[in-house]
Amino acid sequence: MFEGYQNTPLLWKSTAVYNLEQFSPKLTSKQFYNNSEYKKLRLGKWVENFVSFQLQQDDYIELLEENLIINNDSKQTIGELDLLFLKDHNPIHLEIIYKFYLYDINKKQSELLNFWVGPNQNDALIYKLTKLKEKQLPLLHHPKTKDILKHYKLNFNTIKQKVCFKAQLFLPYGNNNIDVSPLNANCVVGWHLNIENIHYLKNYQFYIPKKLEWLCLPHENVNWCSYKQAKDEIKSYTKSRQSPLCWLKKENNEFIKCFITWW
Repeated sequence: MFEGYQNTPLLWKSTAVYNLEQFSPKLTSKQFYNNSEYKKLRLGKWVENFVSFQLQQDDYIELLEENLIINNDSKQTIGELDLLFLKDHNPIHLEIIYKFYLYDINKKQSELLNFWVGPNQNDALIYKLTKLKEKQLPLLHHPKTKDILKHYKLNFNTIKQKVCFKAQLFLPYGNNNIDVSPLNANCVVGWHLNIENIHYLKNYQFYIPKKLEWLCLPHENVNWCSYKQAKDEIKSYTKSRQSPLCWLKKENNEFIKCFITWW
């Protein structure tokens, strides 16, 4: 999982999207250590731990806070800061995101970013970007946040706010020439196609990874199954309005990732 995370590029470069500045932690060759408690975590929390681990290997970074919960006077949660740290003694607030987005060619949109949706047509890219701009990043300047962090004696006007937004992108089957700008074309890792068209994949072998394996690079050492076997299992997913991720293997052992959608 850690290798797959590190090999995932940032979804855009610099401030190309919504003027949100990307931050790329330094890659590390150190082995990520996970304890038994990690098995209970959802994928997003794994990624937050991966980023924290990378930062801890950087001698120029000092972590101040991780997953800082901000509550109001009624002890209700207002939000959470993913990471607050010093880089070369300069404070940075970092929000961490890892997503899987499919290009929905059937959408009638003028805004290019609106074409990108989650595998089940929820959690769209535009929704996440708006949430970052209007809720998650402004939380730093909430009075309750400043009160919690006052012991650091930080000048909040000097804290830089950045995102580490990584994603895997999937284009419609047979439409590999789509211009994904302003997003990073290196994030494109595979296809998606509707369950009604799954016969196009009849010459592949299949593996249906669990959600945490979605981060991983496809590899040989799994229980591959035939198209016929996989089709029945995939249909059980799509009948429940779930779009499973599949690893596909060609006869020459070339791998590809593919979402089979219900929509």
